[in-house]
Amino acid sequence: MPEPDPKDSSGSARQTVGGPRGLSAELTARLPRLLEATRSVGTGLELHAALACICEAAAELAHARYAAIGVVETPGEDLCDFITHGVPEETARAIGRPPDGHTGLLGALIQEGVPIRLEDLRTDPRFAGFPAGHPTMRTFLGVPVQDQGRTFGNLYVAEKQGGNAFGDGELHMLRVLATEAGIAIGHARMYEAARRREQWIDGSVAVTTALLSGGDADEALAVVAEQARRLADAEVGIVLLPAARGGLEIVAVAGDTPSASLGVIIPPQSPVVAALLRGEEVFLDDSATDPRLITRLADQYGPHMLLPLRSGGRVLGALSIPRIRGGRPFTRAERTLATHFAAQAALALKLAEAQRDRERLAVYEDRDRIARDLHDLVIQRLFATGIMLEGAQRRSTVPAVQAGIGRAVDELDVTIQEIRTAIFALQQEPAEAPSGLRTRVLREINMAAVPLGFMPAHRFLGPVDSLVGELAGKNLVAALREALSNVFRHARASRAEVTVDATAVLPDGRDAVRLTVADDGVGIPEGGRRSGLRNLARRAESLGGASWFGPGAGEGSGGTTVTWEVPL
Repeated sequence: MPEPDPKDSSGSARQTVGGPRGLSAELTARLPRLLEATRSVGTGLELHAALACICEAAAELAHARYAAIGVVETPGEDLCDFITHGVPEETARAIGRPPDGHTGLLGALIQEGVPIRLEDLRTDPRFAGFPAGHPTMRTFLGVPVQDQGRTFGNLYVAEKQGGNAFGDGELHMLRVLATEAGIAIGHARMYEAARRREQWIDGSVAVTTALLSGGDADEALAVVAEQARRLADAEVGIVLLPAARGGLEIVAVAGDTPSASLGVIIPPQSPVVAALLRGEEVFLDDSATDPRLITRLADQYGPHMLLPLRSGGRVLGALSIPRIRGGRPFTRAERTLATHFAAQAALALKLAEAQRDRERLAVYEDRDRIARDLHDLVIQRLFATGIMLEGAQRRSTVPAVQAGIGRAVDELDVTIQEIRTAIFALQQEPAEAPSGLRTRVLREINMAAVPLGFMPAHRFLGPVDSLVGELAGKNLVAALREALSNVFRHARASRAEVTVDATAVLPDGRDAVRLTVADDGVGIPEGGRRSGLRNLARRAESLGGASWFGPGAGEGSGGTTVTWEVPL
């Protein structure tokens, strides 16, 4: 007769069964069902469905009323999946949260790694009690789910029909099923890990391409946020960059709904911001209750990854990836993949920054050249033309001709003054200008004049500098830059007009600031690319405003007029 299994943590002496020859006729009759259950693992079923089949077969083969499989992602963590058989849905809902896999008999199966067989589980000192609404159970048989020495969870049956204890035959079959479950989970984990790595690599490639494409910087950062959100299966993806006065500013948000957090600055006294700026990763189990978050922005979120965008010892920004409150915690593998993604995004961000610096240097060189040409050639020729006209005016004896020449000379003087103003603006460094909104708008217009080949007209209505707040002003300047960039890249215009109206009123009666950029170009073709217009709309909506486009300033309303407005 076979020796008792030393690893069988039974409540009474039982003997294990060495193989089919030691099984009774009744248990031998169950072998076809056992083979069918093990075969289901290799039929391409999704993992949860395959485990559900094993769970059902375990109850049937052991003549048990209840069966369950608990699965852990990594040792020491909570159960990430819990499949039951025999427990009605309404009872499961009444019980609420499934077991965590740390305590009680289910935790012992994972931690001790040996089978447990009991005639009355309620008398075992490891029993932690039943939650409210849980069905009554007495007899119990459980085995760990393992593969290649790794414990993935537990498989157990309870409440054998007829009230008898579970025997050696049931233990043998449960071990077989647990082995098959371990193989299925191990294979699924390897496949899932490979698939997730591939997805994160593809996401990193998409981010690098977006950042180095030379397109709009805000759009590229939005790609970083969206890829991080998608890959981490998070509620939102957020990119933060260092703010001018300290802390981190939210510059891109990707989510299912418009976010009001765009442009918000997280202060430098936040422990999380301090850690990120030191180049440290921050992982939170519950954002809503963690004392390290001092703002109210994270109250609606649960598990949270905050990762520095660090390259070459320098922190360029941060990436925030939260899940909804009560969501699945981030696994160790997900944290590692997200950290690598952030490092790759930081490298691409640094390369894009270097590329923009080169482009900015080229623009400054062009501005210097244009300023020199305007001063040395154009103004001198206009001045010489004015002198010639004044001489002709003195020689003429016809009053109408004298008056006409005088008006032409006056127009030349005004033109020379405007050109000198443009030269001064072209030679001015951005840091030298005052920080008022009017000045920032004029700076953007002067910057756009270089690639456009002409100076856009401009008009201000109302006390722009005093009425428009910092957040609205910053986003208005970014919207103006986007709109003028669209004119340069797509409109093929010869004229553009910029209007900033601080006396505008929204349809609901709120005071607002309205930006309009009108051109006489080719307009927006049907089916044309509209990413820039979407950026403008998203930026306005984040502040409670709106953006749209309509007919332009060309002949017959040709061209395009872009309108962008937000409340004051």
